[in-house]
Amino acid sequence: MCLILFAWKMHPNFPLVLAANRDEFYERPSAPADFWDDAPDLLAGRDLRDGGTWLGITRGGRVAALTNYRDPASLKIGAPSRGMLVSDYLRGRENPGAYLGRIAPETDRFNGFDLLVGDPDELFCFSNRGARERLQPGIYGLSNHLLDTPWPKVAQGKRVLKALLQAEKGVPPEALFALLADRTRSPDDRLPDTGVGLEWERILSPLFIESPAYGTRSSTVLLIDRNGSVTFIERVFNGAADPWMTARFAFRIENGGYGMNRHGELKRGAEGSVLY
Repeated sequence: MCLILFAWKMHPNFPLVLAANRDEFYERPSAPADFWDDAPDLLAGRDLRDGGTWLGITRGGRVAALTNYRDPASLKIGAPSRGMLVSDYLRGRENPGAYLGRIAPETDRFNGFDLLVGDPDELFCFSNRGARERLQPGIYGLSNHLLDTPWPKVAQGKRVLKALLQAEKGVPPEALFALLADRTRSPDDRLPDTGVGLEWERILSPLFIESPAYGTRSSTVLLIDRNGSVTFIERVFNGAADPWMTARFAFRIENGGYGMNRHGELKRGAEGSVLY
């Protein structure tokens, strides 16, 4: 992922609202979101070159996502795939803090990254270029720098997400996709300098990126309500102006997850998914 906008415990009905764009070279092979054959409880897209992922959730409510930290001057050739950090957490059973504590001593092997890991109780952000932070309720933005670095697209995305959260009953997925589809470039005087040159800073400045070889390949909306019901929608572009595929999944987190029923008992519901 190269842009993740999310609200953690800021809406009375939705403990987690997340909208994300995955930016990548079009030539890199990947599979759209689905439950994995070798990990049936794990829902995510998949990098077909190295086997990891950029964003996923499990039936038990484990959530993880990753962005790359843009710093071409320190690029490590042959470094392990950062997407494996996401899939390894989702496949495991450690709580988020324990997982980060275990991997932290080894993360210098990777190129720069920002990693979100969470479960129904807590959500962490960790970067091998910054600190580990257990997140308090709030609205956050993560691109190719540290959490809440005020790049124009991060600031704009957080403003729009905050406005969308004012709806009492829900957060419309279509409104989140409209936010992710913003192709407006930032003025030159507001662009960061990350070492890729002015023309690339311009290309990379919108929420939705377009160029001949690199851009926003997919957009994902993830909603988890207080009863543990999950809505996961992915739209795949892969260089096209409009999505050529949409995958939508809905299921209830096992053992109740994020909420209780009116009697205070854990809720368990039917699970299902639909792909269209």
